[in-house]
Amino acid sequence: MPYFIVAALLIALDQWVKWWTTAAFSAPAPGLSTTVDSAKALWPGVVELTRVHNYGAGWSSFSGQRWFLAAVSILVVGLVLFVVFKRFVRHPLGLIAATLISAGGIGNLIDRVRLGYVVDMFHFEFWPSYPVFNVADICIVLGGLLAAIYYLFLYEKHDARKPLNGDADTPTE
Repeated sequence: MPYFIVAALLIALDQWVKWWTTAAFSAPAPGLSTTVDSAKALWPGVVELTRVHNYGAGWSSFSGQRWFLAAVSILVVGLVLFVVFKRFVRHPLGLIAATLISAGGIGNLIDRVRLGYVVDMFHFEFWPSYPVFNVADICIVLGGLLAAIYYLFLYEKHDARKPLNGDADTPTE
């Protein structure tokens, strides 16, 4: 149950930061995805705030595919929740990863369905070509990294299902 509370809080944080961004920065001109406002430094030299309307996914891939991306988000979040509810994942690190991925997916799904685009605001000043991102994206990336660590180092020991009758490759008589 605490994982659902954390997910709800992360979704709320994501939506609040997006709301604040839309209130603090003017909307992009029609047909453009970025604002003409100068960005505001959040951490000078490292991260700046701006307002971007992302009509696609990461690096604006699949731009303009609103409903396809919404369907993919629903599918991924549904799959993550399925493995959690079926208890394929029981280790806390795996559950934290699932919480982060689900919260991020739902946060961006809300924007995509409600607005037709995702509001992004964080930009690395030291890496100008890196795409602008949001709280939900941070959750998805961090959740994906934790999921990889969990699967590579913890899944087999803690959560892998063992065959009921010994080795599954050994024929039974």
